[in-house]
Amino acid sequence: MYYHDSRLQYPVRVDKPDPAFATLLQQAIGGVEGEIRVCMQYFFQAWGNRSPNPKYRDMLLHTATEEIGHIEMLATAVALNLDKAPTELQEQGSADGIVGAVMGGSNARHAVEGMIHKNLLSSGLAAMPIDSDGIPFDMSHIYASGNISADMYCNVAAESTGRVLAVRLFNATQDEGMKKMLHYMIARDTMHQQQWLAVLEELGGPSANLPIPNSFPQEMEDQQNNYNFYATSVDGSVPEGRWTSGPTVDGRGEFTVFRNEPLGEKPVLGPARPDSGAQAQQIA
Repeated sequence: MYYHDSRLQYPVRVDKPDPAFATLLQQAIGGVEGEIRVCMQYFFQAWGNRSPNPKYRDMLLHTATEEIGHIEMLATAVALNLDKAPTELQEQGSADGIVGAVMGGSNARHAVEGMIHKNLLSSGLAAMPIDSDGIPFDMSHIYASGNISADMYCNVAAESTGRVLAVRLFNATQDEGMKKMLHYMIARDTMHQQQWLAVLEELGGPSANLPIPNSFPQEMEDQQNNYNFYATSVDGSVPEGRWTSGPTVDGRGEFTVFRNEPLGEKPVLGPARPDSGAQAQQIA
């Protein structure tokens, strides 16, 4: 059960509407790094959480609900930036030149104008559940495994890429209102990264959580290959690092280097079935 408040989680102000920047903001709504993604990820992790301690489910629900507020803020920002789009389509080339610089000249302009037209025709100058290319959000990158540790690592990655995107958006605008909103969202991404790492720490850290799932008896896995770094370069070179020697992160073994070589034989699949539609020469 959920409640709502008509007031925004944080003030959203646009000093000078910029339809091109509205296009960029769509990535933060419906992109793979966006707020719909983390919102749905946390909800489904919570709804599927099985644990004797309900606090992890409750924590996820609190944060998922917070993310709805972030979507609302971004949707408001998109609408405010599109406020004068119909009369400015021919004047808007890029958000502070970023779109043109990154995407390249007239093609970037056409892409931006195409997105503005989509927002105009499909939603009446409002935000949509799409990314900056106009691709609808499809839930294909929601990670809710039922394993609390695996989910927390996925959440750290989601918040990390989300913060990268928010920083890029911050750097792509000169609008002080947008910078103010984004500096708040960047701060929340910082907190959420720390939050998910805190869960992992509370669960015992790497020594207790790794490998995931830690419920599988490690003595049943291949002891000759569970801590080998496979070197696959033709010239035999190895990118030496923390992962090639010394104790493993979980404290249960030693990193070693294995120069990759076949451990199996050539596969022999046998003849094709008579009813498989293969050529006669393939059928025994």
